[in-house]
Amino acid sequence: MVVVQGSKITLPNPCTTLSSILFEPTSLSLALTHSDSSLSLYPSLSLLSLSSLPSPQTLIPSPSSSSTFLLLQTAPDNINHCNSKSAPRVLFLVSAPHRAGSQILLRFYLLNHKTNAFFRPRVICSQKDLRFEHQLGVLVNSKHGVSIKLSGSVNYFAMYSVSAAKVWVFATKLDCSDDGDAVKLMRCAVIECSRPVWSVTLSFGFLLLGEENGVRVFSLRRIAKGRVKKGKNVYSKPTNGGDLVKRGGRRISSGGGEGLVDLACNGDLEGRIEKHGVAVKQTNVKLKHDDRDGGAYFVALKQNDVETKSMTRAAMPVKAISIQALSQRMFLILDSGGDVHLLSLSNSGIGVDITGRVRQLPHVMKVQNLAVLPDISTISQTVWISDGSHSVHMFSAVDMENALNEIDGNDEDEKQIHLPVIRVLFCSEKVQDVTSVASNSVMILGQGGLYAYAIS
Repeated sequence: MVVVQGSKITLPNPCTTLSSILFEPTSLSLALTHSDSSLSLYPSLSLLSLSSLPSPQTLIPSPSSSSTFLLLQTAPDNINHCNSKSAPRVLFLVSAPHRAGSQILLRFYLLNHKTNAFFRPRVICSQKDLRFEHQLGVLVNSKHGVSIKLSGSVNYFAMYSVSAAKVWVFATKLDCSDDGDAVKLMRCAVIECSRPVWSVTLSFGFLLLGEENGVRVFSLRRIAKGRVKKGKNVYSKPTNGGDLVKRGGRRISSGGGEGLVDLACNGDLEGRIEKHGVAVKQTNVKLKHDDRDGGAYFVALKQNDVETKSMTRAAMPVKAISIQALSQRMFLILDSGGDVHLLSLSNSGIGVDITGRVRQLPHVMKVQNLAVLPDISTISQTVWISDGSHSVHMFSAVDMENALNEIDGNDEDEKQIHLPVIRVLFCSEKVQDVTSVASNSVMILGQGGLYAYAIS
């Protein structure tokens, strides 16, 4: 017998309108983004037992442009020094424009396990173009522009600026000093993008950039750890005659002028010079569509054909607008046409070369919302999808790897992956956002209400 438990969660201020929701499953933390871009941050919520939300302990004022949760995992040899348990610490990160958009402001909120409350930690950063101000946060010396995208993982987060056409990869680490917990921050890699990025995901050792007609995949280990070079910096010319690609710690512009020297990463948040004069340099990558520099692998999505006025058929470009991790090497991709694709990568992100294959999944609707709670302990994960109307569909990605193996060598049109719908939840309001709370639980944001469901 299937039991569906559902409840509507009343907001502290009935007049408040929400635009999106974020949930962090290890700490049961919830972040609500309001229509004015301010945020309410809640730690340790038992959502299915709540009928109403209390007033938030942490209210983050507007403006904000993007936000993400990430986990800070302390190395085993530093657990005693930091007086910390082996469980990772939860960090919430918010971006915002500063000084009329001339800079990017990053605000950090760390969860204190003892008080069960978020607080603003001191952030230690010494690199050029990064500055911490206690009353504000970390200021990044780059134009904010029209949009910022953030994605967090374990000890790392990525930030994409549309206007700057760059993706920054940052490493974070707990610094347990006498005056309380602090966070060390270091920029590890800068990826210069030659085309727009529509989604950014950092998960299971991979950095995935959703582009037009495909997804570009990086090994996080390769780009974040950097390259170790002896002697002078090395430059290499791209095959298309464009700008020189940065190989050491410097950058050369197309006009031949020398750029600024960037500091190191390679997992060392101090940016130190190692023995024997070996400098660990920040990784910089210039992206081209067919370039594998920096360990990038581009996988194309299947395009839909449309009829033109001349009765000919042309491929309609699609954008990868959402990427959700299923497991350590399987990801679901939602494109702008409402189709869902399954990407399977061939390694764990440790090797130099990344290869993979993508399959378009069968569907009965144009998907607008996609939510997955990745669980590496099970073969089958629960996936929630909605077409933005009044229903949310629950299905299980049953034996995806077996299904992929079965279609090897077969015509994809004749044999596709079978993903049967298990349950359908009907809502009185149109669905704006969906987030997975557990393998059998989901939170739904309607036009004005917040709902939690559990299926057992």
